[in-house]
Amino acid sequence: MSRNPDTYLLYEYMEKIPFTVRFKVCLDERVDEKLLSEAAQEAIERFPYFRVQLGLDVEQNYTLEKNGRPIAVLPEKNERLVLGSEEVNGHLFAITYRDDCIWFNFSHAPCGAFGGLFWLKATLYQYMLKKYGALKAPADIKLPGTPVTDGELFFPDAESLPTDEPISRYTGGDCNLALMRTLKYLVNPFQKQCYYYEIEIPSGAFMDYAKRIDGTPNTILTAMMIKMCGKFFKEKKGTHLSARIADDYRSDIGAEESYRDFVRFIHVRYEWDMMGETVEKLNMRARGAIISQNQPELSWERFRKLDKAHKSIDAAQGLKEKKAAAGKNSAFRSDPRDILTISYVGKTDWGEMDKHIKSMYTITDGDFMLEVNAVGDKFCVSFQLLDNNRKPLDLFCDVLRGEGIPFTVSEMYTRYMPKIQFPG
Repeated sequence: MSRNPDTYLLYEYMEKIPFTVRFKVCLDERVDEKLLSEAAQEAIERFPYFRVQLGLDVEQNYTLEKNGRPIAVLPEKNERLVLGSEEVNGHLFAITYRDDCIWFNFSHAPCGAFGGLFWLKATLYQYMLKKYGALKAPADIKLPGTPVTDGELFFPDAESLPTDEPISRYTGGDCNLALMRTLKYLVNPFQKQCYYYEIEIPSGAFMDYAKRIDGTPNTILTAMMIKMCGKFFKEKKGTHLSARIADDYRSDIGAEESYRDFVRFIHVRYEWDMMGETVEKLNMRARGAIISQNQPELSWERFRKLDKAHKSIDAAQGLKEKKAAAGKNSAFRSDPRDILTISYVGKTDWGEMDKHIKSMYTITDGDFMLEVNAVGDKFCVSFQLLDNNRKPLDLFCDVLRGEGIPFTVSEMYTRYMPKIQFPG
């Protein structure tokens, strides 16, 4: 049996949904390739659980073995990087750069944004030390030479978690309004790319607005996106609209320090006759959903579901069968289907690095999805779409203007999500 928690998401890999992540960090000066390469090698030494290469054992389980080769630091090209390939020395983590920007590319299997930031911060801090000299580090940084803690490596035993029943569960059902968009993207051989826009919102103005309507970044953006979707999609009899908000549940299972990804979703159902409501009221509905679904019992239940999926992969004989088991028992694929997703890591401590960081954007899989980061005095929002139709973005910007929130928006960018090269 594999029983390495960092391998299981790899069985769900698809070329168009590769479960990879990109952090794009733009600095106030052009990137120094030599210093970045030196910093990258120093930083990755701190993370032996990331310094690995993908393998396949005799029982057809994916394995992650120690990889002592240098981590790749390459020029950014307008093409998809292939993690696990010879070009990146077999690593599932790699760095690219162009002009004043650095992209941190990695597989989502070992970690999500929470753990990925361990690596990003350590690398960026080593780089800035070389370029600018001493500067205050983030309080949570994991510096080269410091020991890997038990908390970082912690992965719960599902059988040790309580089995109490939750007070209630989400019963809103599936929202299938955007399903055909996803299916068209997956089956159309000519549609090989997906896109995003970078939206910058001054955090001061946004948080002043949040205080006025008693909201949070998650609930306000949910309300604004659902408002946009109510205008973009046509009402169909018997349908509804719903949103999902990524919720990190690591504290409910005692994994506060773990680098691994522990995310479930808060679901918010809206009816068509609510689309005429104010953003403030739609925001309050999202707040209500968070309150009702913020139960540790749901987190324990989610982790047990994840553990069951892992065991089904271990029990399957043969790689094809393991992939089938992963798809059939996927915790994510069995979630209620929603029309949009909001993912906000929360306020991040950058120490004095933030005076050199102009922006940071998270780029992932997803359609009608907002990835949100807080850097310095701004929110950096990745507005992600599967196609190049700009209308959803324009409608969302109309909502921002209507609420008096200042913003700037970029041109359309191609995401260039990394692929993964598998053994065998």
